[in-house]
Amino acid sequence: MSQTLEQPDTSPGPQPTDPRPSARRTPGSVRERQVSDFTALTARVQQAGLMRRAYGYYWSKLIGLTAAGLGLAVAFVLIGNTWWQVITAVALALLMTQIAFLGHDAAHRQIFVSGKWNEWVSLVVVNLFTGMGLGWWNRKHNKHHAAPNKTGADPDLESGVLAFTPDAAAARRTRLGRWLATKQGYFFYPLLLLEGVNLHVQGIKRVLSRGEVKRRWVELAFISVRVLSYFALVFLVLSPGKAVVFVAVQLAVFGLYMGLSFAPNHIGMPLVPPTTKIDFLRRQVLMSRNITGGRWVDTFMGGLNFQVEHHLFPSMARPNLRRVAPLVRAHCEQLGVRYTETSMAQSFRAVTAYINRVGRGGLDVWACPLAAQYRV
Repeated sequence: MSQTLEQPDTSPGPQPTDPRPSARRTPGSVRERQVSDFTALTARVQQAGLMRRAYGYYWSKLIGLTAAGLGLAVAFVLIGNTWWQVITAVALALLMTQIAFLGHDAAHRQIFVSGKWNEWVSLVVVNLFTGMGLGWWNRKHNKHHAAPNKTGADPDLESGVLAFTPDAAAARRTRLGRWLATKQGYFFYPLLLLEGVNLHVQGIKRVLSRGEVKRRWVELAFISVRVLSYFALVFLVLSPGKAVVFVAVQLAVFGLYMGLSFAPNHIGMPLVPPTTKIDFLRRQVLMSRNITGGRWVDTFMGGLNFQVEHHLFPSMARPNLRRVAPLVRAHCEQLGVRYTETSMAQSFRAVTAYINRVGRGGLDVWACPLAAQYRV
């Protein structure tokens, strides 16, 4: 499998029929119109030059974050064996998350025209700099982009400690499990403190698995160098007790930060039944949520706050997402397609309410949005 994220299939599936005689169309004409909806938007985006690369932006990010990492390592050694290193651990977690955002961009081919350049940058950034596994993440993220919030297809909906779908909640067999499901929205955020460990473990498991893994030995070598050098430095500079606290704080803040950046994008947006097929534009827009708040939010979330635009144009350079958003918003308004954007606080409240509602069994799987648009 390619190490770069693929453009999801844009072919529309069967569409509902308009019950109004004045608005009846043949299935072919409906599909053609829906394909042209995205084609027209793409033409406007191309004409505005918003698919151009942002080499200056990304080179400054790559060089600047690498230099910041080296500087933080030097500061860590100079500060020495003290509890003040907890602050260093938090700083490292924030830095690692920003670096991981660059790996995400490279995997989406947002940085360079060359696929190989993007692939190697993502390998270096994700595996060597952050110690995670690129192959595992790519495989999972490809499926998500192809079918966001579609039950049975989007791996981000898979049941684990939390239930994200009614079926997953109904599958809880024990009384304690069912009770915890009704309150799961409240311990969702504390659980994110463990997400940093999970991301590292899943990446390593994928590299060591028996299945086919492209550049397995490169990934394994990069992860090994990163993990071994990280623990060696921490335990050489700090006493064992302080070293354990340092690692725990760094991984906890890293997991929380990653979770806070990805969770608001789709959780609480409509679920799509397995048999429902929707054209590409509506598939990506209706199941995604943008986060407002200005450029500090752009930086904090690594551009993921423009989730609608990112799903429509996965290879668009991050700085252009803010510029293309007004075009996408206006295009959706013209088509009558709901375009969702909320503040960060509102999105977190929506995530909590949604997860609790799923756990209580009070959620219906969403009906096809096109049916509502064609209904009188």
